[in-house]
Amino acid sequence: MTDQIAEPALDKTFDPAGIEAKWYAHWEQNNLFRPERPDAAPFTIVNPPPNVTGSLHIGHALDNTLQDVVIRYERLRGKDALWVVGTDHAGIATQMVVERQMEQRQDKRTNYSREAFIEKVWEWKAESGGTITGQLRRLGCSMDWSREQFTMDPHFTKAVVKVFVDLHKQGLIYRDKRLVNWDPKLKTAISDLEVETREIQGHFWHFNYPLSDGSGHIEVATTRPETMLADMAVAVNPADERYKPLLERGATVTLPITGREIPIVADEHADPELGSGAVKITPGHDFNDFEVGKRAGIEARDMLNMLDAEAKVCQTADGLIPHHFLGMDRFDARAAVVEAMKELGLLIPHVTKDKEGNEVEHDAEPRTIATPYGDRGGVVIEPWLTDQWYVDAATLAIPPMEAVRNGSIEIVPKSWEKTFFNWMENIQPWCVSRQLWWGHRIPAWYTEDGEIFVAETEEEAQALAGNKALTRDNDVLDTWFSSALWPFATLGWPDQDSALLKKHYPNDLLVSGFDILFFWDARMAMQGIHFMKEVPWKRLYLHGLVRAADGQKMSKSKGNVVDPLGLIDQYGADALRFFMTAMESQGRDVKMDEKRVEGYRNFATKLWNAARFCQSNGIVGSTSVAAPKATSAVNRWIIGEVVETVAALDKAMADLRFDAAANAIYHFVWNQFCDWYIELIKGSFDEETKAVAGWVLDQILVMLHPFMPFVTEELWSKTGTREAELIVAAWPAPEAAVDADAKAEVEWLIALVGNLRGAKAELGISPGARLTAYLADPSAETRAVIERNPAVVDRLARLDGIRFEAAPAGAAMQVGAGDAMLAIPLEGVIDIAAEKARLEKAHAASIKERDSLGKRLDNPAFAQKAKPEAVEKARADHAAHSAEAERLAAALARLG
Repeated sequence: MTDQIAEPALDKTFDPAGIEAKWYAHWEQNNLFRPERPDAAPFTIVNPPPNVTGSLHIGHALDNTLQDVVIRYERLRGKDALWVVGTDHAGIATQMVVERQMEQRQDKRTNYSREAFIEKVWEWKAESGGTITGQLRRLGCSMDWSREQFTMDPHFTKAVVKVFVDLHKQGLIYRDKRLVNWDPKLKTAISDLEVETREIQGHFWHFNYPLSDGSGHIEVATTRPETMLADMAVAVNPADERYKPLLERGATVTLPITGREIPIVADEHADPELGSGAVKITPGHDFNDFEVGKRAGIEARDMLNMLDAEAKVCQTADGLIPHHFLGMDRFDARAAVVEAMKELGLLIPHVTKDKEGNEVEHDAEPRTIATPYGDRGGVVIEPWLTDQWYVDAATLAIPPMEAVRNGSIEIVPKSWEKTFFNWMENIQPWCVSRQLWWGHRIPAWYTEDGEIFVAETEEEAQALAGNKALTRDNDVLDTWFSSALWPFATLGWPDQDSALLKKHYPNDLLVSGFDILFFWDARMAMQGIHFMKEVPWKRLYLHGLVRAADGQKMSKSKGNVVDPLGLIDQYGADALRFFMTAMESQGRDVKMDEKRVEGYRNFATKLWNAARFCQSNGIVGSTSVAAPKATSAVNRWIIGEVVETVAALDKAMADLRFDAAANAIYHFVWNQFCDWYIELIKGSFDEETKAVAGWVLDQILVMLHPFMPFVTEELWSKTGTREAELIVAAWPAPEAAVDADAKAEVEWLIALVGNLRGAKAELGISPGARLTAYLADPSAETRAVIERNPAVVDRLARLDGIRFEAAPAGAAMQVGAGDAMLAIPLEGVIDIAAEKARLEKAHAASIKERDSLGKRLDNPAFAQKAKPEAVEKARADHAAHSAEAERLAAALARLG
């Protein structure tokens, strides 16, 4: 082994903390995450780049554990396994972090030139930007750190600029005036992913808008009265009979306050069943209204804007907003508009009744309103009409959709395909410009008269412009624009001769949370196919969220966030990793359960103790990948169990059934190896058994390594002389088959011992009590098994013998094994009458509880009104009492 770190014997107790730091440093220092395998088949994963400002959260732990399981598995299978790692420059988040630090020093960004501020951001990254990469190491992620990427690295920036320029030349990037999510605090457009919807207590105001001809009013309602200052139409449904006369005569409305005359337009957006059926339309400040305005023939350049970058009222292009509103904050303007409408007699009061039945008027109807907030700035987002850069996403979306349809990209689970197509088929232009300083600056230059020149360098732009003076665009690109290039720009693109690019593109698999399917995954597919003419990855695996134990979404406000590093400190990285893998079931979220994490730490401890037992009995690691020769049934059986477990693991990994893979190795280790094989071979350590046991333990360490890398590597290093570390060992290839005869024989013995132990427990008989069994007329096969295994019958079954004759008269318990039913006399073993009475009483109590819970669950009112966790507990209790009643009934039946 490279720079071997090993000790002669295993410690008595398993200490995860001690071995984790040691082995991770060893792997990384010896370049074992990417061993030299130039002739091996490639296998490639790119890590979704976490924000450089980030810290490891429980979602990262799930996402990266799944990736590491796959990459370690493929590395063990001999592949040239590359896991690309890096961080995202995270434009808004990083700029905010640095600006907050400045504020603490009574400093601010605008005290510096753009270049000087960016230098400060780079300084911050050098000092503090590596937190999450250290945390990924603690989780055990075997990434290729030798090629760690950053989305603002020079080679990556070169790729980003080239993509922008090429798309612009192809007419797929353009500048346009459209509505964006505007954060008035950060003064930048933000993506949908950076908008969080909160339910807040707000109001619904009703107003009368006067018809211009003086013939009456039309009623509208709104949650944002201030936007009235920029209204440009009132929409009604074309099928609404109430408004057909107004539409037919081309009626208009004269807006109160501004006096602006606006049309009444027909549009399906207006729902006749909601309120008056008439909707005020402010196309410059509402996404739905923007589309209505376009359908009504209003060009985006003509839509009125009434707010500045800080969401304060500014004058509209028609100059009709009264002067005293100008400069008001949007929420102050809201109150002022309501007051003005009230004074004009155009506010329709909301009427309620007090306790005495008297009518009470209110300005507005209270409503719970879904309100968009910026997740960084923490203020209400304003739909704002600005000039921004857009990608023609609808055109770029066509090839990825075809790739999913023809199978070039496989989405797992397949159920996500419908969601993918629904979004892609209705995709909107993608706003890619952000009003920040930190990020990839847009490679566009402007002349004084607004002419635009897009080029990779200023020199190229100047050459295009001739002698015209140029000013560069101040905006930067959306972070998602650059990260969309991750599968190929990290491999050396735009250098098409890059050896890495040729070998490792397309990637084999992308593991992603479903919540970034559109923001990242779909955009990678667009850019990858467009620039590389191949899909970016062959398979896309979408996992769920990690939720709190009660199924709720984790959030700081709820106080139910779980820190993965705290779990690692308490239980070890291996336990957390195994939990994540075992609980990851396709199409389902993962419910956090610390007890299960603890249980998997106990699983590692059980393996540790089994290895110590083997070591203490002279069992050492094997020198062969193939299974040793075996003659005894128990050794032939365990070799067959390895064969079946390897096959189950390979199938589960091929199907990306992480839960099935984890459960296959768990049950083999816990049940077949620790619980049965070790018990069956105790006291009979001949050379064959030592060889087989050592080989089986080796296969366990290899199979378990992708899930629990630290404990397996430690055990590997201390249970034999090794040519190489476990991380680069060979995946099991037993070159053996399942021996049906051995399997039948050992499973008969396991059934006998297991069923007998269960029967003793049911009847309150001491586990160590020695009994005698009777089996009249056994089959030849059963008799042969019994006669070949007297030690098992004596030591594990705790039977003085199995007599091939009828049992004497009297009470006896029946214990089955295979085709045999053994009778075991109980006279003198227990007080049969007292035991019967105890069981009958317990059985009656279980039946009573089961039926009571059953009635409660059958009551529809309970299911509808009770808290979900109460219903779930009732179901679990009902199942437990049902099982207990069945167990007690079986115990009574044994007594006859």
